[in-house]
Formats: sequence, structure tokens, C-alpha cells
Amino acid sequence: MKLTRATITLIDLPLTEPFVVSYASYPSMPSIILTLETDDGLMGFGESVPDGHITGETPTGSVEALRTELLPAVLGLDPRDITAIHQRLDAALKGCGAAKAAVDIACWDLAGKAAGRPVYSLLGGRRPQQPTIARVMSILAPDVLAAQAVVARQEGYRHLKMKLGGGDGLDIERVRAVRAAIGMDMGIRVDANQGWEDPATALTMIRALEQYDIDWVEQPILADDIDGFRLVRQGTVMRLMADESVVDARDLAHFVRDRSVDMVNLKLMKSGGITPCHRLATQAELGGLKVQIGSMLETSIASSAGFHLALSHPNIVSTELSGPMRFAKEPGDLKYVVPDVQITEKPGLGVEVDVDMLAELMVRECEVVA
Repeated sequence: MKLTRATITLIDLPLTEPFVVSYASYPSMPSIILTLETDDGLMGFGESVPDGHITGETPTGSVEALRTELLPAVLGLDPRDITAIHQRLDAALKGCGAAKAAVDIACWDLAGKAAGRPVYSLLGGRRPQQPTIARVMSILAPDVLAAQAVVARQEGYRHLKMKLGGGDGLDIERVRAVRAAIGMDMGIRVDANQGWEDPATALTMIRALEQYDIDWVEQPILADDIDGFRLVRQGTVMRLMADESVVDARDLAHFVRDRSVDMVNLKLMKSGGITPCHRLATQAELGGLKVQIGSMLETSIASSAGFHLALSHPNIVSTELSGPMRFAKEPGDLKYVVPDVQITEKPGLGVEVDVDMLAELMVRECEVVA
């Protein structure tokens, strides 16, 4: 089996409501859907969701990286030879995690379809329970968040993830309002997305949050300040998680050495897909750190890829791949029954892609042929 043709489709996904985090507000979400075809008629799907604030990539830049460098490097290879695929990708371009993730995911989809097995079975099998998601909440007014939290509890969510770090001085009031609205029977996780910037500010915020029974605090300081996590760790017993600070094995090694966090948030888009994230999850396990698989607001395609990874790795204890639930329309069909996600036994990723919807959402399309 050889890769013969690739179709790159840049789409724009309408959100049901704007997604607001510390560094940006998204009225819609751009995504790149990659279709890889083989010489024996199989078709696999991958996805890239680049973000200049996290992966250092842009949608148009990733399209060009795929079209001119990455896809020409791998067309003609067997998609099941994932080690060779990544060697070619890394030799072609440094970094570009989101662009490489699209190729990696599509190759795993093809490998599963060729074997007639779901991707999780190729990764070592799956745990018996379905994965779950938290309700992710944008940076909004405290009273709005409190009302949303009550609705989330009624819908069946067991955990809330609150985005903080907006710089308006209302972060503590947001958490206070939500906790008052829902009581103590739901977990609350907070994510500053680097918004508190320095360790001193982060510690001030974390100490103020301790009274609200927070599950963990994610990425409280700037991504490049890996040493700053040691200062935060020294000042609190609250569980800490690194996200934007962890991209590759070298980053993770710093956290394992310093014991400055309890968990890391791995994302397929940051690190290049299922393959490198699986390796990072194992590295984290050996270093005593638990893993969450996080979201970049991907469609059903990359979200399913993340869930297959999470189901197959015992050290992955949390998943937050709720992107498909935030879109007014998208090309995939991943099913959620809150708070569970329905990952099936279908071959590959198990996602059916609606080509008509893909065409409706399309901004640009191009092909690369071996």
C-alpha cells in the first residue's frame, strides 16, 4: 500500500458562540482537512488546526507547508510505516506540529482501515469505559458563567473547565460565582492559558482560588518560563498542569526532572499527531506525571484521533476534546452523550466525513500527487 494522492481542504467552522481565552477570541475556527489516498483505493482523513499563539503556525502557512514540503516528502510511502513517515516529515521541516499532525492522523486512519480495526487497537487496545469530557467555559462575565454552569450540570457534565487570565481582574469572582451556583458536587478546573504571566502573579491567584476546591490549575505562567513552574510549585500544594510549555520530549524532561507539575496537557496539534503524543505519554508515565489530551477545537476527525490515543494509553487520565460540540456545523459525525463520547469499533478513526459539508465550509482546496 502506497500513498498516491493528497487533497488539502482549508475550511472555516462556524461556532455556536465565540470562544474566548486569555490571548484571543474566536468567532469561528479555521481547520485544514487532509485526505490521503492509496494505490489500493483506501482513503484516510487527517486534520490540522494551527494556532499562532500555541503552535507558531497559521492556516495559510500550514497549507503551504503541506503542499510544498511535507506531502511531497511522504507520498509514495506506505502509510503504515509511521516511523519512516515521521522521519521524512522531520527531515523536510522543523517544528510545524499542527501540519504534521494532519499527515500522522490520516496515516493512522488508513492503517486502521487497511487492517479492518479501530486505531486504538493498533495502539495496544482500549480501556473498557468510554472517554468523558468537561464543559469548557470561555472568559465571560461571572453571572453568565454561573448560569452556564447550572445548565451544564443539568445536561450531565461532571466537570467544568474555566478559562481565566483575561486581565480584567475578575478571575476570582468568576470562580466564586460558579462555585456558589453549583455547590461542591462538580469539579472545577481552571486554565489561565499563560494569562497570569509571571510566578508571583500566578501564586497570588492560586492562593485566592484554594478555598474553591479546584481540581487543578493549568498553564498559569508564560510558556517559555519552564523554570518559573518551580517557584509556583514551592508556593502551593494545589495540583498544577503544564500545557503550552510542553511540546516535545525535551520540554517534558524538564518537568520530570524538576517535579514542578503534577500533570501535562498533550495536544496532537502541538506535538505532531498521535505518534509523538503516544511517546510523550509514555515518557510522562515513566517520570510520574499524569496526562490529559487537550483540544484545539478540532472537528470530529482530530478529536477522534485524540480519543483513540487516550483509550489506548493507561497514563492518560483526562480528555477535553469537545470541539465538535461547539460547532454549528462540521464535516464529521463523532457522537457525544454528555459527558461520554461514543468511540465505536469501526475501522480507522471510525468517522464518516460528509464531503458535501466539507465543500460547503471550504475556503480553499489543492491537491498533491505522487
